[in-house]
Amino acid sequence: MAAPEEPELSQAQTEKLLQFQDLTGLESMDQCRRTLEQHNWNIEAAVQDRLNEQEGVPSVFNPPSSRPLQVNTADHRVYSYIVSRPQPRGLLGWSYYLIMLPFRFTYYTLLDIFRFALRFVRPDPRGRVTDPVGDVVSFIHSFEENYGQSHPVFYQGTYSQALNDAKRELRYLLVYLHGEDHQDTDQFCRSTLCTEEVVTFLNTRMLFWACSTSRPEGYRVSQALRENTYPFLAMIMLKDRKMTVVGRLEGLIQPEDFINQLNFIMEANQTHLMSERMEREERNQTQQSVLAEERRQRMLEEEKERKSECLPPEPLPDDPESVKIVFKLPNDTRVERRFLFGQSLTVIYDFLFSLKESPEKFQIITNFPRRVLPCLPTEEQPNPPTLKEAGLSRSEVLFVQDLTDD
Repeated sequence: MAAPEEPELSQAQTEKLLQFQDLTGLESMDQCRRTLEQHNWNIEAAVQDRLNEQEGVPSVFNPPSSRPLQVNTADHRVYSYIVSRPQPRGLLGWSYYLIMLPFRFTYYTLLDIFRFALRFVRPDPRGRVTDPVGDVVSFIHSFEENYGQSHPVFYQGTYSQALNDAKRELRYLLVYLHGEDHQDTDQFCRSTLCTEEVVTFLNTRMLFWACSTSRPEGYRVSQALRENTYPFLAMIMLKDRKMTVVGRLEGLIQPEDFINQLNFIMEANQTHLMSERMEREERNQTQQSVLAEERRQRMLEEEKERKSECLPPEPLPDDPESVKIVFKLPNDTRVERRFLFGQSLTVIYDFLFSLKESPEKFQIITNFPRRVLPCLPTEEQPNPPTLKEAGLSRSEVLFVQDLTDD
């Protein structure tokens, strides 16, 4: 039994198919189509799940997983810029530092032991993400209460959504993890992040996602990016077809230095982004050509079927007006059929055109004397001659010449 033919795609579905292939980088159009059909042609859901599958991040269309989000952080070429805290100066500064050092060491050691022991008694509530969008929106409201409305435009969605948007739009994504209890957080937000030059730079050059590590969504991202200290920022982009961390900024960084470091990271990776854009454009053009060829082949098959259905019935062998013709095709196969003397040569052409073995373009030639039969209408001869007018006998052998490459 022949496999059922897939229904023809509508224009809207074809456009979604192209867009889905462009966003995901899948080479197989059959796989693209199956994926979209599984999601009822909801391109947002299909793209989300495909990218999540590639990157290991949870789907926003399903309950989020408790495992850490995964972005490529293993690239040893990641640029890292760390601003250390100022060292004490003078005798008084060093004296105070040495006096407080044992107390700081004891405090942080006991705090780490307490947190470690607490994990066995009560699991960290931040480990279970139930409302990632709510975590982000709540952080944004809290940030505005503390630092005002003048700040970079925060991405109001989950981390995985921000990754997918950055990948789809081929843009840089800057991730900021907000450590609420860190001593440098407040100064960084007021003196760097909310300054006019930084706000303008971030709003015009990249997507900006942020969340507090005290909230489950922020905590999960911190596990994925493995920050060392705060303030912490990571620059992420599509590199080698994976969302990759290409830069890390840690510590209390000043506005001018902050912008310079981001510019350096972007310039160092600009060739990768341009390469991704060119590859995507080339892939899109190639796929459009493939789809155009598939559409042309479908139309050709439909035309062959239509011609076959319109053919007049084959006359009986004992009909005195019948003509038996043996056709030799370019692939060395032979086809035999009977026609009537009074039928137009166009009928012969339509019969051959309807065959799957026939070339797309061809002409019909007699063997001796060698001549091309005028089967198709022309300006000089709008009505092709009949078989009798063309001088064919009751039994003929005709040759089909392939003109497809001409």
